[in-house]
Amino acid sequence: QWSFAPCSTHGITFRIQISVKELLDTDVVLKLLFHLPVNYPSILPDICVNSDQLTRAQCMDVKDKLLEQAEKHLSEPMVHELVLWIQQHLKYLIRQSAAVCNEKTTLSRGASTEDGIWMLFLHLDHMRAKAKYVKTVEKWASDLRLTGRLMFMGKIILILLQGDRSNIKEYLILQKTSKVDVDSSGKKCKEKMISVLRETKVQSQHTRFQTFEVKDYSTLDELQKEFEVAGLTTLFSEFVPPLLK
Repeated sequence: QWSFAPCSTHGITFRIQISVKELLDTDVVLKLLFHLPVNYPSILPDICVNSDQLTRAQCMDVKDKLLEQAEKHLSEPMVHELVLWIQQHLKYLIRQSAAVCNEKTTLSRGASTEDGIWMLFLHLDHMRAKAKYVKTVEKWASDLRLTGRLMFMGKIILILLQGDRSNIKEYLILQKTSKVDVDSSGKKCKEKMISVLRETKVQSQHTRFQTFEVKDYSTLDELQKEFEVAGLTTLFSEFVPPLLK
């Protein structure tokens, strides 16, 4: 599902689709729609931004920045310049958007019952392009200031994250909407076989992870000890043993 920034549907419009290399060489496909008024370029074009890899808020940010750049080119043809500019600056806009989101969350802390540190526990069915997949998860965790573990034991793949709830939500959006793996034919694909086992506020008895680490466990006992140290024995008992059946 595409995320759309609103725009006018009257007048002459045309669409441009570009692919931009973002973090970890991940392709972000932008669909840009420009509506050129009769008096263009004396009047700014109306711009739509949509992308399968970005949230609606990020699409709106990109649109706002493009309009800011358009004002600098008023009275001269600008569409080509705007396309070049977004190709060069998209990854910085995405980082900036994440930073602003973190700042707003910090400022509003205590104002909502959803504030505080939250935990997300995920189960993945498989990773075909494991090396790239792992790097992507590590990058997302770093950008969103999330701590926790990416855990491998045999065929079991688990992700346990802790952090601000808004960042937990953003991670889940990225996990479900980005092309992080490849299918059986080697074509990039989204993660369709993911289970959200638990999403809840971190309790006082839970130990906060200080870093995000990728770890392999050779036995179930080793994996269980990881949960026990973090005060998550109940979480382990409820969800992990059934995955072995």
